[in-house]
Amino acid sequence: MLRTAFRFILYDKPKSIGALAGVIISIFLIGQQAGIFIFLTNAMASLVSNNAQFIWVVDEKTGNVNALTSLDMRIGRQLESIPGVKRANPIVIAGAAAKFENGQASGITLIGSVAPQFRGGPWNLFIGDKSSMIEEGALITEYFDRKTLGGAVPGDYFEINGNKVFIAGNTKGVRGFGAGAYAFTTIERARSLTNFNRNKASAFLVEWDPQQNQQEIIQRINSTINGVRAWESHDLASSTIMTVLKTSGIALSVGTLMVFALISGFIIIGLTLYSAAIDRIRDYGTLKAIGATNAYVRKLILTQATLFSIVGFIIGYTLVEGFRAGVGSAGTIFSFPWWVKASLFGITLIIALGGSMFAIIRIARLEPAAVFRG
Repeated sequence: MLRTAFRFILYDKPKSIGALAGVIISIFLIGQQAGIFIFLTNAMASLVSNNAQFIWVVDEKTGNVNALTSLDMRIGRQLESIPGVKRANPIVIAGAAAKFENGQASGITLIGSVAPQFRGGPWNLFIGDKSSMIEEGALITEYFDRKTLGGAVPGDYFEINGNKVFIAGNTKGVRGFGAGAYAFTTIERARSLTNFNRNKASAFLVEWDPQQNQQEIIQRINSTINGVRAWESHDLASSTIMTVLKTSGIALSVGTLMVFALISGFIIIGLTLYSAAIDRIRDYGTLKAIGATNAYVRKLILTQATLFSIVGFIIGYTLVEGFRAGVGSAGTIFSFPWWVKASLFGITLIIALGGSMFAIIRIARLEPAAVFRG
């Protein structure tokens, strides 16, 4: 069966290449859009996802870490009085305007945390260390945001809201969503640079006793302190992503492109295999005339489609990985979970096997005697 299917494929190389191209193009487009979608959703919740070891306490009406409402600092003392809570670490997240030596201006999101532990960031340090933020005016910025930050590199000075600061180090791969490039500093400096109330915090990152149940501590916080809500980090990350997707057109635009890529691949391979079947109608008719059943012919066509899907997936996914490496070098960093890779291969099979139905239906209706008629 496999040998016969391979011979059928080699018989008409242009059509075989066309069918293979349909699979490759579809997988590349779907993989490309899936990768961009993964990057965007990771960016939406990066602040939470990279501080997953804490219980997040935010305003009770907040379900999006990118839109936090300030909390009174006294809540921190209330949190630390709850059984199971070891420490409540305040963080400040505030937007600011930055102006650089080359005259460029851009928005920036300052993330301030308490020295010397700096719970809440930075992470993925590339140049420098957390302790360097203690120096007067020091910030740690993102390596891939250099263009956004006027080309500034470690050691360069610039202004935030009229105050002189400098870059003491870089993270690499720390990307936020929408509000501006992330910059990390001490909580006091973040407040000073953005006129953030010194008696307020954006959120509290709660460390808890590992010998106690996390969910029970979360319930204690929510039932004890009014006006706040405690979240497991995974839940807040999911809530953030869903909130952003519901209020933007990202899911619709990406989903639409993926659907059209799937449809186009299905049509291309379907019409190509159908055309190839018509060209070889006498060969299929001869097979049926010498005893081949419709089931045999169906398996023969499906085997050809499976070969197209396997080869097409290998080539298409290789191109997707090339795309991932290319955009990764510019800061659009993402990786595919195993289930995404499995889904891409499943989609490949759907495109190839589904498209082969056109040819199967046509051959199934063929009368063997028709090939012997003049």
